[in-house]
Amino acid sequence: MDSLQKLAWVSAEARFEADEEPRYSTSVNTRARRYGYTERQIRDRYGHMGPEPSIRAKGLDIPIFMAAGGGGRRVPLLKSMLTTACERNCNYCAFRARRNYRRVTFKPEELAKTYFSAYEAGWVDGLFLSTGVYAGGIHTQDKLLDTATILRDRYGYCGYLHLKIMPGAEFEQVRRAMQLANRVSANLEAPNQIRLTCLAPQKDFNKELLQPLLWAEQIRTTQRYRPSAWSSRWASTSTQFVVGPAGESDLEILGTVAALFTKAKLRRAYFEAFNPIIDTPFEELPPEKPLRQHRLYQASYLLRDYGFNLEDLPFQSKGQLPLDRDPKQAYAELHYHDKPLELNQASREHLLRIPGIGLRSAETIIRMRRQHRLCDIGQLHCAGILAERTAPYILLDGKRPLHQKRLFAL
Repeated sequence: MDSLQKLAWVSAEARFEADEEPRYSTSVNTRARRYGYTERQIRDRYGHMGPEPSIRAKGLDIPIFMAAGGGGRRVPLLKSMLTTACERNCNYCAFRARRNYRRVTFKPEELAKTYFSAYEAGWVDGLFLSTGVYAGGIHTQDKLLDTATILRDRYGYCGYLHLKIMPGAEFEQVRRAMQLANRVSANLEAPNQIRLTCLAPQKDFNKELLQPLLWAEQIRTTQRYRPSAWSSRWASTSTQFVVGPAGESDLEILGTVAALFTKAKLRRAYFEAFNPIIDTPFEELPPEKPLRQHRLYQASYLLRDYGFNLEDLPFQSKGQLPLDRDPKQAYAELHYHDKPLELNQASREHLLRIPGIGLRSAETIIRMRRQHRLCDIGQLHCAGILAERTAPYILLDGKRPLHQKRLFAL
Protein backbone atom coordinates (compact mmCIF):
# COMPACT_ATOMS: atom_id res chain seq x y z
CA MET A 1 0.00 0.00 0.00
CA ASP A 2 1.55 3.32 -1.06
CA SER A 3 1.37 6.55 0.96
CA LEU A 4 -1.66 7.98 -0.85
CA GLN A 5 -3.60 4.75 -0.36
CA LYS A 6 -2.72 4.83 3.32
CA LEU A 7 -3.88 8.43 3.53
CA ALA A 8 -7.23 7.62 1.93
CA TRP A 9 -7.69 4.71 4.35
CA VAL A 10 -6.79 6.45 7.59
CA SER A 11 -8.64 9.65 6.65
CA ALA A 12 -11.83 7.67 6.18
CA GLU A 13 -11.34 5.96 9.54
CA ALA A 14 -10.57 9.25 11.31
CA ARG A 15 -14.24 10.19 10.99
CA PHE A 16 -14.61 8.73 14.50
CA GLU A 17 -12.86 11.84 15.82
CA ALA A 18 -15.57 14.48 16.30
CA ASP A 19 -14.59 18.05 15.49
CA GLU A 20 -17.89 19.72 14.60
CA GLU A 21 -21.58 19.15 14.19
CA PRO A 22 -22.30 17.52 10.81
CA ARG A 23 -22.92 20.31 8.34
CA TYR A 24 -20.08 19.70 5.94
CA SER A 25 -21.71 20.02 2.53
CA THR A 26 -23.12 23.49 3.14
CA SER A 27 -19.81 24.60 4.61
CA VAL A 28 -17.85 23.47 1.58
CA ASN A 29 -20.17 25.24 -0.83
CA THR A 30 -20.17 28.44 1.22
CA ARG A 31 -16.41 28.57 1.63
CA ALA A 32 -15.72 27.70 -1.98
CA ARG A 33 -18.06 30.37 -3.34
CA ARG A 34 -16.63 32.93 -0.91
CA TYR A 35 -13.27 32.42 -2.57
CA GLY A 36 -14.76 32.78 -6.05
CA TYR A 37 -14.96 29.15 -7.17
CA THR A 38 -17.49 28.21 -9.83
CA GLU A 39 -19.85 25.24 -9.47
CA ARG A 40 -17.55 23.16 -11.63
CA GLN A 41 -14.47 24.16 -9.67
CA ILE A 42 -16.26 23.19 -6.46
CA ARG A 43 -16.95 19.72 -7.88
CA ASP A 44 -13.42 19.42 -9.24
CA ARG A 45 -11.87 20.31 -5.90
CA TYR A 46 -14.21 18.59 -3.46
CA GLY A 47 -15.90 15.87 -5.52
CA HIS A 48 -19.48 15.01 -4.63
CA MET A 49 -21.23 17.38 -2.25
CA GLY A 50 -22.77 14.76 0.02
CA PRO A 51 -22.37 14.55 3.80
CA GLU A 52 -18.59 14.14 3.51
CA PRO A 53 -16.84 16.07 0.70
CA SER A 54 -13.73 14.46 -0.69
CA ILE A 55 -10.77 14.89 -3.00
CA ARG A 56 -10.44 12.50 -5.92
CA ALA A 57 -6.78 11.60 -6.54
CA LYS A 58 -5.36 8.65 -8.49
CA GLY A 59 -8.68 6.87 -8.30
CA LEU A 60 -8.94 7.34 -4.54
CA ASP A 61 -11.47 9.34 -2.53
CA ILE A 62 -9.78 11.21 0.33
CA PRO A 63 -12.35 12.67 2.79
CA ILE A 64 -12.10 16.36 3.64
CA PHE A 65 -13.59 17.70 6.86
CA MET A 66 -14.75 21.26 7.36
CA ALA A 67 -13.77 22.69 10.74
CA ALA A 68 -14.86 25.96 12.31
CA GLY A 69 -12.32 28.77 12.05
CA GLY A 70 -12.32 32.25 13.53
CA GLY A 71 -14.93 34.76 12.41
CA GLY A 72 -17.28 32.10 11.06
CA ARG A 73 -14.74 30.72 8.60
CA ARG A 74 -14.77 27.05 7.66
CA VAL A 75 -11.37 25.42 7.17
CA PRO A 76 -10.98 22.29 4.99
CA LEU A 77 -8.97 19.82 7.08
CA LEU A 78 -7.35 16.52 6.40
CA LYS A 79 -7.92 14.16 9.33
CA SER A 80 -5.22 11.56 9.58
CA MET A 81 -3.72 9.03 11.98
CA LEU A 82 -0.16 7.85 12.38
CA THR A 83 -1.56 4.36 12.93
CA THR A 84 -4.92 2.66 13.28
CA ALA A 85 -3.25 0.07 15.53
CA CYS A 86 -3.90 0.44 19.25
CA GLU A 87 -2.89 -1.45 22.38
CA ARG A 88 -5.91 -0.29 24.37
CA ASN A 89 -9.25 -2.12 24.44
CA CYS A 90 -11.87 0.59 24.76
CA ASN A 91 -15.28 -1.08 24.59
CA TYR A 92 -16.77 1.21 21.95
CA CYS A 93 -13.77 1.93 19.73
CA ALA A 94 -13.19 0.80 16.15
CA PHE A 95 -9.43 0.67 16.78
CA ARG A 96 -9.47 -1.50 19.93
CA ALA A 97 -6.66 -4.07 20.07
CA ARG A 98 -8.85 -7.17 20.11
CA ARG A 99 -10.92 -6.19 17.10
CA ASN A 100 -10.34 -8.07 13.85
CA TYR A 101 -9.54 -5.05 11.75
CA ARG A 102 -7.04 -3.96 9.12
CA ARG A 103 -4.27 -1.75 10.52
CA VAL A 104 -2.35 0.96 8.67
CA THR A 105 0.75 2.72 9.95
CA PHE A 106 2.76 5.75 8.78
CA LYS A 107 6.25 6.72 9.78
CA PRO A 108 6.45 10.39 10.88
CA GLU A 109 8.49 11.43 7.81
CA GLU A 110 6.12 9.61 5.45
CA LEU A 111 2.99 11.22 6.83
CA ALA A 112 4.54 14.69 6.99
CA LYS A 113 5.64 14.45 3.36
CA THR A 114 2.30 13.07 2.15
CA TYR A 115 0.28 15.71 3.97
CA PHE A 116 2.50 18.58 2.83
CA SER A 117 2.08 17.44 -0.80
CA ALA A 118 -1.71 17.59 -0.34
CA TYR A 119 -1.40 21.03 1.24
CA GLU A 120 0.76 22.35 -1.60
CA ALA A 121 -1.72 20.95 -4.12
CA GLY A 122 -4.42 23.13 -2.53
CA TRP A 123 -6.56 20.25 -1.33
CA VAL A 124 -6.66 21.30 2.32
CA ASP A 125 -5.72 24.16 4.61
CA GLY A 126 -4.98 22.23 7.79
CA LEU A 127 -4.18 18.90 9.44
CA PHE A 128 -5.96 17.15 12.30
CA LEU A 129 -3.48 14.51 13.51
CA SER A 130 -4.39 11.67 15.84
CA THR A 131 -3.29 8.07 16.31
CA GLY A 132 -3.85 4.83 18.12
CA VAL A 133 -1.72 4.17 21.19
CA TYR A 134 1.20 1.79 20.69
CA ALA A 135 4.21 1.04 22.93
CA GLY A 136 2.72 3.37 25.54
CA GLY A 137 1.34 6.90 25.51
CA ILE A 138 4.75 8.55 25.95
CA HIS A 139 6.28 6.74 22.96
CA THR A 140 3.20 7.46 20.84
CA GLN A 141 3.27 11.15 21.75
CA ASP A 142 6.89 11.34 20.67
CA LYS A 143 5.91 10.06 17.21
CA LEU A 144 3.19 12.70 16.90
CA LEU A 145 5.67 15.39 17.94
CA ASP A 146 8.22 14.08 15.43
CA THR A 147 5.64 14.39 12.64
CA ALA A 148 4.72 17.93 13.66
CA THR A 149 8.37 18.97 13.98
CA ILE A 150 9.17 17.67 10.48
CA LEU A 151 6.22 19.60 9.06
CA ARG A 152 7.11 22.86 10.83
CA ASP A 153 10.91 22.81 10.62
CA ARG A 154 11.81 20.78 7.54
CA TYR A 155 8.91 21.71 5.28
CA GLY A 156 8.28 25.18 6.66
CA TYR A 157 4.57 24.46 7.10
CA CYS A 158 2.77 27.42 8.68
CA GLY A 159 -0.83 26.25 8.29
CA TYR A 160 -3.33 25.00 10.85
CA LEU A 161 -2.32 21.97 12.92
CA HIS A 162 -4.39 20.15 15.52
CA LEU A 163 -2.46 17.58 17.59
CA LYS A 164 -3.84 14.92 19.89
CA ILE A 165 -2.41 14.47 23.37
CA MET A 166 -2.07 10.79 24.18
CA PRO A 167 -3.18 9.21 27.47
CA GLY A 168 -0.27 9.38 29.87
CA ALA A 169 1.72 12.04 27.99
CA GLU A 170 4.30 13.91 30.05
CA PHE A 171 4.35 17.62 30.91
CA GLU A 172 7.18 18.51 28.52
CA GLN A 173 5.44 16.65 25.70
CA VAL A 174 2.30 18.71 26.27
CA ARG A 175 4.40 21.85 26.27
CA ARG A 176 6.12 20.92 23.01
CA ALA A 177 2.78 20.04 21.39
CA MET A 178 1.46 23.48 22.36
CA GLN A 179 4.45 25.11 20.68
CA LEU A 180 3.97 23.19 17.43
CA ALA A 181 0.18 23.15 17.12
CA ASN A 182 -2.59 25.70 16.85
CA ARG A 183 -4.81 23.44 18.94
CA VAL A 184 -4.21 20.39 21.11
CA SER A 185 -6.85 18.05 22.45
CA ALA A 186 -7.08 15.29 25.02
CA ASN A 187 -10.22 13.18 24.74
CA LEU A 188 -11.87 12.70 28.12
CA GLU A 189 -14.44 10.39 26.48
CA ALA A 190 -16.55 10.39 29.67
CA PRO A 191 -17.38 12.97 32.35
CA ASN A 192 -15.80 11.05 35.27
CA GLN A 193 -13.92 7.90 36.22
CA ILE A 194 -17.04 5.83 36.88
CA ARG A 195 -18.37 6.39 33.35
CA LEU A 196 -14.89 6.07 31.83
CA THR A 197 -14.44 2.63 33.39
CA CYS A 198 -17.49 1.51 31.46
CA LEU A 199 -16.13 2.90 28.18
CA ALA A 200 -12.39 2.35 28.57
CA PRO A 201 -11.44 0.13 31.53
CA GLN A 202 -7.69 0.59 30.99
CA LYS A 203 -7.71 4.40 31.27
CA ASP A 204 -7.31 6.65 34.30
CA PHE A 205 -9.54 9.73 34.07
CA ASN A 206 -7.56 12.10 36.28
CA LYS A 207 -3.94 11.08 35.63
CA GLU A 208 -4.03 10.18 31.93
CA LEU A 209 -6.80 12.30 30.40
CA LEU A 210 -7.66 15.30 32.56
CA GLN A 211 -4.13 16.15 33.70
CA PRO A 212 -2.82 17.21 30.23
CA LEU A 213 -5.67 19.73 29.89
CA LEU A 214 -4.80 21.24 33.27
CA TRP A 215 -1.11 21.30 32.35
CA ALA A 216 -1.95 23.15 29.15
CA GLU A 217 -3.61 25.97 31.08
CA GLN A 218 -0.71 26.03 33.55
CA ILE A 219 1.69 26.45 30.63
CA ARG A 220 -0.39 29.24 29.09
CA THR A 221 -0.56 31.19 32.33
CA THR A 222 2.97 30.70 33.70
CA GLN A 223 5.30 30.36 30.71
CA ARG A 224 6.12 32.98 28.13
CA TYR A 225 5.54 32.02 24.51
CA ARG A 226 8.11 32.93 21.88
CA PRO A 227 6.31 33.82 18.62
CA SER A 228 6.97 31.47 15.72
CA ALA A 229 6.29 31.54 12.00
CA TRP A 230 2.99 29.71 12.49
CA SER A 231 1.66 31.20 15.71
CA SER A 232 1.97 34.04 18.17
CA ARG A 233 0.53 32.24 21.20
CA TRP A 234 0.20 28.90 22.92
CA ALA A 235 -2.22 26.41 21.37
CA SER A 236 -5.84 26.35 22.50
CA THR A 237 -7.33 23.17 23.97
CA SER A 238 -10.38 21.03 23.34
CA THR A 239 -11.78 17.66 24.37
CA GLN A 240 -14.34 15.11 23.20
CA PHE A 241 -17.06 13.04 24.88
CA VAL A 242 -18.65 9.82 23.69
CA VAL A 243 -22.36 10.29 24.37
CA GLY A 244 -24.66 7.47 25.34
CA PRO A 245 -23.16 4.04 25.97
CA ALA A 246 -21.95 4.59 29.54
CA GLY A 247 -25.35 5.79 30.76
CA GLU A 248 -24.10 9.25 31.71
CA SER A 249 -26.54 12.14 32.09
CA ASP A 250 -26.35 15.48 30.33
CA LEU A 251 -25.82 17.04 33.75
CA GLU A 252 -22.71 14.92 34.30
CA ILE A 253 -21.25 15.83 30.90
CA LEU A 254 -22.01 19.53 31.10
CA GLY A 255 -20.85 19.70 34.72
CA THR A 256 -17.43 18.53 33.57
CA VAL A 257 -17.52 20.88 30.58
CA ALA A 258 -18.40 23.87 32.78
CA ALA A 259 -15.53 23.06 35.15
CA LEU A 260 -13.10 22.80 32.23
CA PHE A 261 -14.22 26.13 30.77
CA THR A 262 -13.33 27.69 34.13
CA LYS A 263 -10.29 25.72 35.32
CA ALA A 264 -8.63 24.73 32.05
CA LYS A 265 -9.88 27.58 29.80
CA LEU A 266 -11.07 24.91 27.37
CA ARG A 267 -11.86 26.37 23.97
CA ARG A 268 -14.24 23.71 22.70
CA ALA A 269 -16.01 20.58 23.86
CA TYR A 270 -17.01 18.10 21.16
CA PHE A 271 -19.69 15.46 21.46
CA GLU A 272 -19.90 12.24 19.49
CA ALA A 273 -23.27 10.46 19.60
CA PHE A 274 -22.55 6.77 20.07
CA ASN A 275 -23.04 4.39 17.16
CA PRO A 276 -22.34 0.69 17.71
CA ILE A 277 -19.39 -0.85 15.86
CA ILE A 278 -19.27 -4.51 14.87
CA ASP A 279 -16.86 -6.73 16.79
CA THR A 280 -16.73 -4.53 19.89
CA PRO A 281 -18.26 -5.25 23.33
CA PHE A 282 -20.85 -2.50 22.69
CA GLU A 283 -22.00 -3.75 19.28
CA GLU A 284 -25.46 -4.68 20.60
CA LEU A 285 -26.13 -1.37 22.30
CA PRO A 286 -28.59 1.05 20.63
CA PRO A 287 -27.22 4.18 18.93
CA GLU A 288 -27.61 7.51 20.70
CA LYS A 289 -30.01 10.07 19.25
CA PRO A 290 -28.16 12.71 17.16
CA LEU A 291 -30.55 15.30 18.61
CA ARG A 292 -29.08 14.71 22.07
CA GLN A 293 -25.64 15.51 20.68
CA HIS A 294 -27.05 18.71 19.16
CA ARG A 295 -28.59 19.82 22.47
CA LEU A 296 -25.28 19.26 24.24
CA TYR A 297 -23.55 21.52 21.73
CA GLN A 298 -26.19 24.21 22.23
CA ALA A 299 -25.89 24.01 26.02
CA SER A 300 -22.09 24.13 25.90
CA TYR A 301 -22.24 27.36 23.88
CA LEU A 302 -24.56 28.86 26.51
CA LEU A 303 -21.99 28.00 29.18
CA ARG A 304 -19.03 29.26 27.18
CA ASP A 305 -20.36 32.36 25.42
CA TYR A 306 -23.68 33.45 26.92
CA GLY A 307 -22.98 33.75 30.63
CA PHE A 308 -25.11 30.78 31.67
CA ASN A 309 -24.18 28.78 34.76
CA LEU A 310 -24.75 25.06 35.06
CA GLU A 311 -27.65 25.78 37.42
CA ASP A 312 -29.36 27.87 34.72
CA LEU A 313 -29.66 24.99 32.28
CA PRO A 314 -33.15 23.43 32.15
CA PHE A 315 -32.33 19.86 33.19
CA GLN A 316 -35.27 17.49 33.50
CA SER A 317 -35.56 14.44 35.70
CA LYS A 318 -32.45 12.24 35.72
CA GLY A 319 -30.33 15.19 34.58
CA GLN A 320 -31.28 15.21 30.91
CA LEU A 321 -31.89 18.26 28.67
CA PRO A 322 -35.24 18.44 26.87
CA LEU A 323 -35.01 17.18 23.31
CA ASP A 324 -38.13 18.91 21.96
CA ARG A 325 -36.68 22.43 22.33
CA ASP A 326 -33.29 24.03 22.58
CA PRO A 327 -32.03 24.75 26.11
CA LYS A 328 -32.16 28.52 25.69
CA GLN A 329 -35.82 28.39 24.71
CA ALA A 330 -36.60 26.04 27.61
CA TYR A 331 -34.88 28.48 30.00
CA ALA A 332 -36.84 31.44 28.58
CA GLU A 333 -40.15 29.63 28.92
CA LEU A 334 -39.46 29.07 32.60
CA HIS A 335 -38.26 32.62 33.38
CA TYR A 336 -39.69 35.06 30.83
CA HIS A 337 -42.94 33.65 29.48
CA ASP A 338 -45.01 35.09 32.35
CA LYS A 339 -42.55 37.88 33.22
CA PRO A 340 -41.28 39.19 29.87
CA LEU A 341 -38.11 41.25 29.64
CA GLU A 342 -38.29 44.93 28.72
CA LEU A 343 -35.85 45.27 25.82
CA ASN A 344 -35.34 49.00 26.37
CA GLN A 345 -33.91 48.46 29.85
CA ALA A 346 -32.44 44.95 29.94
CA SER A 347 -28.75 44.45 30.60
CA ARG A 348 -26.57 42.64 28.06
CA GLU A 349 -26.49 39.63 30.40
CA HIS A 350 -30.28 39.34 30.34
CA LEU A 351 -30.58 40.05 26.63
CA LEU A 352 -28.35 37.06 25.91
CA ARG A 353 -30.84 34.80 27.69
CA ILE A 354 -33.63 35.55 25.22
CA PRO A 355 -34.11 33.16 22.24
CA GLY A 356 -33.26 34.80 18.93
CA ILE A 357 -30.77 37.23 20.50
CA GLY A 358 -27.12 36.33 20.02
CA LEU A 359 -23.83 37.98 20.86
CA ARG A 360 -23.95 40.43 17.96
CA SER A 361 -27.66 41.17 18.11
CA ALA A 362 -27.43 42.00 21.82
CA GLU A 363 -24.88 44.68 20.96
CA THR A 364 -27.14 45.86 18.14
CA ILE A 365 -30.08 46.27 20.54
CA ILE A 366 -27.96 48.24 23.01
CA ARG A 367 -26.72 50.49 20.20
CA MET A 368 -30.22 51.04 18.74
CA ARG A 369 -31.86 51.98 22.02
CA ARG A 370 -29.26 54.68 22.66
CA GLN A 371 -30.70 56.45 19.62
CA HIS A 372 -34.42 55.80 20.13
CA ARG A 373 -36.79 53.62 22.11
CA LEU A 374 -37.70 50.24 20.68
CA CYS A 375 -41.43 50.16 20.18
CA ASP A 376 -42.10 47.84 17.27
CA ILE A 377 -41.03 44.33 16.39
CA GLY A 378 -40.26 45.53 12.88
CA GLN A 379 -37.28 47.37 14.34
CA LEU A 380 -35.88 44.03 15.44
CA HIS A 381 -36.45 42.52 12.01
CA CYS A 382 -34.53 45.39 10.42
CA ALA A 383 -31.66 44.74 12.82
CA GLY A 384 -31.45 41.12 11.68
CA ILE A 385 -32.83 39.71 14.94
CA LEU A 386 -34.95 36.55 14.92
CA ALA A 387 -37.94 38.46 16.22
CA GLU A 388 -40.42 35.58 15.91
CA ARG A 389 -38.36 33.63 18.46
CA THR A 390 -37.80 36.67 20.66
CA ALA A 391 -41.35 38.05 20.80
CA PRO A 392 -42.95 35.67 23.35
CA TYR A 393 -40.43 36.66 26.02
CA ILE A 394 -40.05 40.44 25.69
CA LEU A 395 -41.77 43.79 26.12
CA LEU A 396 -41.28 46.72 23.75
CA ASP A 397 -41.97 49.99 25.51
CA GLY A 398 -44.06 48.16 28.09
CA LYS A 399 -46.15 46.15 25.62
CA ARG A 400 -45.98 42.58 24.37
CA PRO A 401 -45.23 42.64 20.64
CA LEU A 402 -47.63 40.92 18.28
CA HIS A 403 -46.16 37.80 16.76
CA GLN A 404 -47.09 34.64 14.95
CA LYS A 405 -46.43 31.46 16.90
CA ARG A 406 -43.94 29.00 15.43
CA LEU A 407 -45.30 25.71 14.10
CA PHE A 408 -42.17 23.78 15.00
CA ALA A 409 -39.62 24.02 17.81
CA LEU A 410 -35.98 24.40 16.82
